[in-house]
Formats: sequence, structure tokens, C-alpha cells
Amino acid sequence: MTAMTQAPDLFRDAVAALQSVRPRPEVTLEPIRAPQRLAPWSYALGCEVTGPADVAASGRLVLLHDPDGPESWQGVFRLVVYVRAELDRELAADPFLPAVGWSWLTDALETSGAAVTALGGTVTETSSARFGDISGPARTDDLELRASWTPTTTALRPHGEAFCQVMSSVVGLPPVGVTLFEQRQGC
Repeated sequence: MTAMTQAPDLFRDAVAALQSVRPRPEVTLEPIRAPQRLAPWSYALGCEVTGPADVAASGRLVLLHDPDGPESWQGVFRLVVYVRAELDRELAADPFLPAVGWSWLTDALETSGAAVTALGGTVTETSSARFGDISGPARTDDLELRASWTPTTTALRPHGEAFCQVMSSVVGLPPVGVTLFEQRQGC
């Protein structure tokens, strides 16, 4: 990406909107290197979060801007998310997990007020078994959510907030203001 000072004003405003997102304390959100060949302008945020049962997730939110507006985007911006979380075996065996994973995204977009079009993606469950000299647990189960959409306005803060909500949902954090019984003090 060319220096931000040479970026179109529309793109700089969109980046500023994403930078204004203030996630909850459990969520670490910071700029990372953006992909270079997907669009003339790009910006990315990386995210790490750990839930109450030590469930860890990582993800990234990528903003793409093409002033020519590719037809498939239905606009000049495209947001792309990738989320990966380790699951316990019981949750990984749930046949509804992909639908629930997708609902975490759609609910977060709706709750945050992020207006979107051309939303699409996948939810993938994977199980890996380790053999030989590879260290680590004998088996791991993971969930991956990959999605992209076009914002219908240039107000992108709600989209960043939705991304943080998805990350919180994936690791099992309760909604802000709700305390899990295990987290209460003095009981």
C-alpha cells in the first residue's frame, strides 16, 4: 500500500472509523500488515481474545478499497474477516455448529447496526491428529469463519464493533454487562 497520506480521502476516513473502535478489555485489536494485491488500497486489524474457559481465538478484519468498485463487491469497499478458534471436542461434535458460527456473524452485524450487502462466507470445522515427533495435543478441533461483505455506508465503526462481537462470541464471552457465575467475586 502506498503511504496513507497518498490514499484517497474516502479510504482514510474508512480507516479512521475502524481505528476508532474500542473493544472490550478481553479483546486485543491492533493494526497488522494488510494484503497487498487484493485491491489498490487495504488496511487490516488483527485480533486475539481468550474466553472464560481459556478458549483462544485469533482473527483479522481486512478493509479493501477499489475506487473502480468491482461488480461483485457492489460498492467501492469490501470487508473480509477470518476467525479461528480452538474448540473442545463436545462442541466440535455439535451438528449445528456451522449454523451457530454463521449466526455469530450475522447477529453481530445486525446488533451493531452495520448495514451490509453481498454477504457471503463459510464456517469450517476441522479436526487434526498429531503423530510422530510433532509436539502438542494428540488431537485438536477448530472452527474457522471466513466471510466478506460490502458496507452500504462509509461509516465503518459498526463493522469493526461487529468483528469484535464475533470474536467475543467465538470464545464464549458473555455480552457486556453480563457476569458468568464463575466470574462473580465473593461467592
